[in-house]
Amino acid sequence: MKIRRQQLHNLVDQMPKDELERAWELLTTLYYDAYMLKAIQYAQRTLKPGDSFTTEEAMRVLSNDYMMKL
Repeated sequence: MKIRRQQLHNLVDQMPKDELERAWELLTTLYYDAYMLKAIQYAQRTLKPGDSFTTEEAMRVLSNDYMMKL
């Protein structure tokens, strides 16, 4: 594992800055997508009927909260 880590560091050191920035953007996007997918899968496993709002209920709660802050 230590050898692979060193190889990766060497590869990164050899990359031009613009390619490194683009790779970082892609990795960041993939990380966030994987994070959201994991959260969605967890919610699908754990939510029971009645644990979430319908669209109308959510809009009602949000509008009530907004009106209370005014």
